[in-house]
Amino acid sequence: MSKIIWDEVGKREYETGVDRGVLYPIENGTYKPGVPWNGLRSVTDSPSGAEPTPLYANNKKYLTLMSAEELGITIGAYVSPKEFDACDGSEEIAAGVMIGQQNRQHFGFTYRTLKGNDTESNDHGYKIHIVYDGVASPSEKNYESVNDSPEAADLSWEVSTNPIAVDETKSTCSITIDSTRIPEKALKAIEDILYGTTDKEATLPLPAQIVQIVTENGAETPAA
Repeated sequence: MSKIIWDEVGKREYETGVDRGVLYPIENGTYKPGVPWNGLRSVTDSPSGAEPTPLYANNKKYLTLMSAEELGITIGAYVSPKEFDACDGSEEIAAGVMIGQQNRQHFGFTYRTLKGNDTESNDHGYKIHIVYDGVASPSEKNYESVNDSPEAADLSWEVSTNPIAVDETKSTCSITIDSTRIPEKALKAIEDILYGTTDKEATLPLPAQIVQIVTENGAETPAA
């Protein structure tokens, strides 16, 4: 056994920033090729559920039931990809002519946050966040007159998600990949799928495919 030491050099970690947003529209149950989400400003995870419901018997607490957990996110950006129009309830009925209040297309989404520490700053690593089967709610858009303190329109979309099946675990809406813990070869293989290569379009891998890639490239099996 060893004594606990706090804040060792190289272990003072933190997360910051957001970049590399990619949208993957869903069409007929299949993820279409990914497109870049430029102008990505923020992503907020908003989990809900997992609330306790106590049950009582024999004049005391008998047990506690937990409700199902859900994931919602809020995407903040200065602009959205053209491919997101259908996800935002818009449809082009003629060149440059859009109508709203249409059926909202489901989509997948991925983004990256930086992982820093006290010795490497923001170059320590990063996390890739994958969100499956999202659907955007109608959002407020506020436009103001140009003045002496100009600001770009700050757009945002609240997104709810539907969980997908994962072998041997509960269904999930999201996966997080930590570059500091995954084998470099596996990380590159996953990024080549997510972001595309010179000869392959970007696509969104399902959890089983990610697990297979990681396992085949030397990742250790998590301890039971």
